[in-house]
Amino acid sequence: MNEKVRDIAARIKGLRLLLGISEEEAACKVGLSVAEYQKYENGDDDFPISILYEISELFGVNLTEILTGVSPKLHDVCYLKKGTGLKVERYDQYDFQDLAYKYANRKIEPLLVNLDGSQNPELVSHKGQEFNYCLEGKMKVVIGKEEYILEPGDSLYFNPIIPHKMLAMDQKPAKFITIIMV
Repeated sequence: MNEKVRDIAARIKGLRLLLGISEEEAACKVGLSVAEYQKYENGDDDFPISILYEISELFGVNLTEILTGVSPKLHDVCYLKKGTGLKVERYDQYDFQDLAYKYANRKIEPLLVNLDGSQNPELVSHKGQEFNYCLEGKMKVVIGKEEYILEPGDSLYFNPIIPHKMLAMDQKPAKFITIIMV
């Protein structure tokens, strides 16, 4: 596992211990078996983003704090120049940039996502609501048994508890904005 995954795992373990929550309780609250939870917390496997959201909610911290170890400080405005979003390494198939990571107590997670045209990601699910807006390329969004084709300017709003994934089409990269309400 790479160093960033181990750092995230160590922060999660530290927060859990600081709050006096057992591994069993944390696993139960985020919907994992104890063995699965221990595998993630020990840095033996990468946490799915949906579990990271659950953990941040359970521990009462912002996702940015779990990913970086730094609490967001901004309350009124968060201005980022092009290319300065926080790179979030979650899945090989997706290149995420968090576009509001400096803003404290946010209710949404706006992410710029680049899809690699050669990958076929796994289905994921998470709480909240999700909005996707295609910027470049052509992409397929699979939600449950339904498939939607998005081209630049197309958008999709959906319930992300339904297993879903995004794929670049025609073996070419695609870029989209996703906004996840947490």
